[in-house]
Amino acid sequence: MTRNEMTHGHLTHDEVVELDHQYLMQTGKRLPVTFVRGEGVHLYDDRGKEYLDLMAGIAVNILGHCHPAVVEAVVEQSRQLIHTSGLYYQHNAALLARRLVQLAFPSRVFLNNSGAESNEVAIKIARKWGKRNRDGAYEIISALGSFHGRTLATIAATGQEKYQKPFAPMPDGFVHVPYDDLDAIKAATNERTVAVMLEPIMGEIGIIVPSPDYLKGVRQWCDEQNLLLILDEIQTGMGRTGRWFAHQLVGVEPDIMTLAKALGGGLPIGACLAKPRADVLEPGDHGTTFGGNPVVTAAALATIDVVEREHLLEHVVEVGDLLQAALEDLGQTDARGIGMMRAFTFAEARAKDYQVKAMEAGVIVNAVDDYSIRVEPPLILSANDVDQAAELLKKALP
Repeated sequence: MTRNEMTHGHLTHDEVVELDHQYLMQTGKRLPVTFVRGEGVHLYDDRGKEYLDLMAGIAVNILGHCHPAVVEAVVEQSRQLIHTSGLYYQHNAALLARRLVQLAFPSRVFLNNSGAESNEVAIKIARKWGKRNRDGAYEIISALGSFHGRTLATIAATGQEKYQKPFAPMPDGFVHVPYDDLDAIKAATNERTVAVMLEPIMGEIGIIVPSPDYLKGVRQWCDEQNLLLILDEIQTGMGRTGRWFAHQLVGVEPDIMTLAKALGGGLPIGACLAKPRADVLEPGDHGTTFGGNPVVTAAALATIDVVEREHLLEHVVEVGDLLQAALEDLGQTDARGIGMMRAFTFAEARAKDYQVKAMEAGVIVNAVDDYSIRVEPPLILSANDVDQAAELLKKALP
């Protein structure tokens, strides 16, 4: 490897793999590809091969790769001001907070850098609210199979033992019950309970949509028992379901909502919204160095503008139905989902092999376990793109 290659990044795939294994912590098994460019719904590797991207950076790039509006916003803001910290007023942060409140519900917003951080804020809010309003109650009920992040508190909230076991003992204060089971939430509620924390649609384990009355019943139970309802919309938010936020599909509102992933159109940003009832954080209770900096908030504002200007919420409903039909046509079991959140299941343990075969065919999907495949494409996916996806997905079948 030459000094020029090391300095400027002109590396072969094998050289990238070598450096990755030597210098990066090996916390996950990477697929055998190095992407170097993206445009719209397509990615390109270091050999020039084109891929149709049906995962959008794990539900992040809702406008596709390098959308001109996002690129322009980032470049323009970077020329003016990149970072100052939360010690000072920040123009874009104030504008973004207002836009989120307008799109969601009356609330105030804490801006940070990721989904896990957003959920950490929600957990801290719930605990402080419990001290004030429920005699020190602190336990949060969440769902088995849920995913809320990778920090210690958020893996404790996550209802999957595989994420918790290497780091036990877990922080106290989390109880897990079956998803889409209101009676289980009621049975788990006691004097220590302060909140219920749910994903409106479970994403990480393969797009699990609850019954239509589930969130309504949970909302009513929280009201009756004086509990907070926290909705983790990190994966469902920002239009992926055909509404700005998935809770709008069923006509309920949470007390606290968390966002990240798609909010920045590809840049790292998270948000936690708290209604006046739950707006208990005061100076000194929480903070962030990078959260809501001028560049990422410029990208988020541009992303919202494009979703509105191009009527992508309506587009998601229409093309999402076409995507569902394409997945059903593959002939596998349990094709499911809503909007641009879809999945299907193999009868045999072949999902991980299929993920690789699909990539070789030129389409990016995600094996969430040995049986299930998840697709969460950019919201700009077209009907023609769905036709191409159907062809490539069939090509990857055994």
